[in-house]
Amino acid sequence: MNPLAKSSDPQILKSSNSTFRLLVFDLDGTLVDSRRDLAESANSLLAECGRGPLPEDVIGRMVGDGAARLVERAFATAGCAQPADALPRFLAIYNSRLLKFTRPYPQIPDVLTALAARAPLAVLTNKPLAAARHILDGLGLGHHFPPARVVGGDGPFPRKPQAAGLLHLVAAAGVTPAETVLVGDSLIDWRTARAAGSHMCLAGYGFGFEGVPTEDLGETDHMVEAPADLLTVLWGQSGV
Repeated sequence: MNPLAKSSDPQILKSSNSTFRLLVFDLDGTLVDSRRDLAESANSLLAECGRGPLPEDVIGRMVGDGAARLVERAFATAGCAQPADALPRFLAIYNSRLLKFTRPYPQIPDVLTALAARAPLAVLTNKPLAAARHILDGLGLGHHFPPARVVGGDGPFPRKPQAAGLLHLVAAAGVTPAETVLVGDSLIDWRTARAAGSHMCLAGYGFGFEGVPTEDLGETDHMVEAPADLLTVLWGQSGV
């Protein structure tokens, strides 16, 4: 089997869709394009410290491990020492502009509506829960994700790529990891799915996709190049 089962190969994609009873999504770079808000927030903090801005795409590649790691990476890339209060300062800036430019990726609202009719949906993100909830609700996506099915990076479970948060969602849904697919755009998401023993669907359109070792993807891994392709990957359907 092709280790990268793409949406253009319906015979492969339809071979396992009946096993998917829980669909878990990453947030940034998967459901929503938040790169500009994250980048401008990080650059605002760097400017306060007398440093010039970093390119948006460079900061986008720093996202995925939580805000603390994003801040560390931004200061390291800018070549200056990180102030002791850098993280709370970044969070204050970012929380004031969560929805300034952040939007769902094209087709995501319709794709979620179609998928929600077939299986429960959940979110697993390293973003703080309050910020994740604010974005989901503010963009009209929150009704697909009840509070119990959204796990943030500041809750009782260790952040991705640790599997505890994903396994919690699996257990709460009464399914098995083998009946679960994690949809995400980054190496962090792929490692999380691996650790939990779940299927993985990589969002090749997301800003965290660069750097994923596609040569190491396995038989249970899939990749989509646009959100609408999820319908083909998960249910053997096309269109929204």
